[in-house]
Amino acid sequence: MDNRDTDEKTPLLGNHAGKRSSPVSVFEGRWTACISILVAESLERVAFYGITCNLVLVLNGNLFYWNATQASQALLLFMGITYLVSPFGGWIADALLGKFFTIVSSMVLYLFGMLFFSLTTYSVRDTLCGDLLPVAVDDCLFPNGTLKPNVSCNQDVRYCVPAVVSGLVIIGVGVGTVKANITPFGADQVKDRGPEATRRFFNWFYWCINLGAIVSLGVISYIQQNISFFIGYVIPTVCIGISFLVFLCSRRAFINKPPDGSAFTEMTKIIAYSCCSRAHKQTQNGHSNENLVGYSSPRKLGLLDASKVSNGGRFADEKVDDVRALLKIIPVFFALIPYWTVYFQMQTTYVLQSLHLRIPEFFYNTGLNSSSNSTQTQTHLVPAAWLTMFDAILILILIPLKDKVIDPLLKKRGILPSSLRRIAFGMFFVMCSAVAAGILESKRLEIVQEKKIINQTIGNNVYFAADLSIWWQILQYVLIGVSEIFASIAGLEFAYSAAPKSMQSAIMGLFFFFSGIGSFVGIGLLELVSLKGIGWMSSKTDFGNINNCNLNYYFFLLAGIQGLTLLLFIIVSVKYDKQRAGSSYVKTRELKN
Repeated sequence: MDNRDTDEKTPLLGNHAGKRSSPVSVFEGRWTACISILVAESLERVAFYGITCNLVLVLNGNLFYWNATQASQALLLFMGITYLVSPFGGWIADALLGKFFTIVSSMVLYLFGMLFFSLTTYSVRDTLCGDLLPVAVDDCLFPNGTLKPNVSCNQDVRYCVPAVVSGLVIIGVGVGTVKANITPFGADQVKDRGPEATRRFFNWFYWCINLGAIVSLGVISYIQQNISFFIGYVIPTVCIGISFLVFLCSRRAFINKPPDGSAFTEMTKIIAYSCCSRAHKQTQNGHSNENLVGYSSPRKLGLLDASKVSNGGRFADEKVDDVRALLKIIPVFFALIPYWTVYFQMQTTYVLQSLHLRIPEFFYNTGLNSSSNSTQTQTHLVPAAWLTMFDAILILILIPLKDKVIDPLLKKRGILPSSLRRIAFGMFFVMCSAVAAGILESKRLEIVQEKKIINQTIGNNVYFAADLSIWWQILQYVLIGVSEIFASIAGLEFAYSAAPKSMQSAIMGLFFFFSGIGSFVGIGLLELVSLKGIGWMSSKTDFGNINNCNLNYYFFLLAGIQGLTLLLFIIVSVKYDKQRAGSSYVKTRELKN
C-alpha cells in the first residue's frame, strides 16, 4: 500500500536496519530535489502552525475583541478552507498547471496572505481595520470578573473583521493547494527508484512535518504569548518566504511531470453522463433492451452502468467500475465528519479552556524601569498551545510502537482488527476526549462559582481563570492523539485498500475535503449553541472569558453526536465486513473452479 504515504499523518515506517544499501545509491542525483522539498515543507509547517497555535488567543484579546465563540469559529473557518480547497488544488495541478507551477503560485498566495495578516497585528492596522473601539474590554469588568454598571458590552464589537477574514481565507487557499500537491510532487522525484526510495523519502517527509509542528508550537507560540504577537507572526511569514525561495531556486533539480488529466474530471464526467442517461431511461428502455440481447447480467442495471460502453455508454467498463468502487468508500468519510468536528476542538475550544485554567509560570524576567528607576518583573507563562504538542509527540512515539510491536503481536494471534474496527476505536477515543473535556469544564465552573478565581495575564490580556491546574487537560489531549492513530490512519488505509488503483490519487483529496466539512460543522454547532434560546456560549459580557458560559454542555453534545455516529458506524461496518468476506469467498470459489 505505497499510496498511504500521501497522507502527512501516515508515515511509512519500513524496517531498514538489516539492509546495507547506501542512501547514495538510492537517491544519487536526487539529493538536491529531495532536500529542497523537505526543507520547504518543514518551513511551511512552521508557518502553518504559527498561524493556528494562538489564533484564538490573539482574536480573543485586546487587539481584536472577538468573543470566545467568534474566535473559535475563525480558526474553524481557516482549517475548513485549507481542507476543502485540497481536492481543487490537486485538480488544478493534474489538469492544468502541473504540480510545480501550482505549488509556486500557491506559495505566492500563501506569502501574501501571511504578510497581510501580520500587518493586522501591528500598529499600522488602523489603515486596514479602521478606527479602534470606543469601549475597551478592561472598561467592562471589575477585577473579579463581574460586569461594571452602566457599561454596555453585550454587543458584537469584533474589530477588523473584513481584514482578518480576508487574510485567513487567502492563507487557507494557499495552504490547501500546497498540501494537495507537495506530497505527490515529492513522490515524483524518487518514484522511478523503486518502493525502497519512496518509503525512505516519506519517512523523512513525515518527520520533517512533525519537526516543523513542534518547532512552531514550542517556540513561536511562546513568542506570541509572552513577547509580541507581531513578531510571532513575522517569523512564520519569513519562514514561508524562505520556503518559497528554496523551492523556486531548486526548479532545475526537480522532475517536473506535465499535467496528464485528473481522476476527478473523469469521475465527474461519468457521474454526469449517468445522471443524464437516467433522465431519458423511460424513453430508451426498449432500445436499450434490444442492444442488450446476448448480454447476461445477474442484476438490474445500476445508475452508473448506463455509462458503460457495453451498455451503449461512452466510458470504458473498467473506468465506470472504478468510480463505483470509489463512491462506496465515501460513506466512511461521511461517518468521519463528527470525528473531525471533535478533533478540531483541540485547537479551538480546548485552547479556550486552557486560557481559563491556572497556567504555571515559566520564568521571571526582571529589569529596570527607566521612567521610575524601579525594578520591574515580567512573568512569562507556559504557552497554552504547548498542550497541542502532546498530540504530535504522542504520534511520533506510538506509531512506531504500534507498527513494530502491537500490530505484529495482534496479527500473530489472529486478532488484528480490520480498518473499519480501528476507525470505530478512534471514534470511541475521541468521544472519551470530549467527555473528559466536559467533566473538567464542569469542575472548572464549580470552582468559578466558589469565587476561586485568579487573574492571569496572557498575551497582554487578563483572563479570570479558575484556580485549577492546566495539566488536568493532558488526558483529553492524549485521548485525541490516540484517536488520530486509529481513526485517521485507519480511514486512509481502508480507503486505499478498497479503492481501485486508478482512483487512489483522488482519495487524498476526498479525505481532506470531508475533514474540512467537519470543521464547518463545528462552526455551525458553535453558532447554534450561541443562540439566545440555548445560551451555552452566548455570554458576551467580557468578550473573552467563558466563566458565564456552559462550555461543558457543548463538549457533552459533541460526545453524544460522536457516540450516536459510532453506534451507527458499528452496525454498518459489521454488514460491510460480512459482505466483503462473502465476496472474497465467492471469488476464491470461482478461481478454484
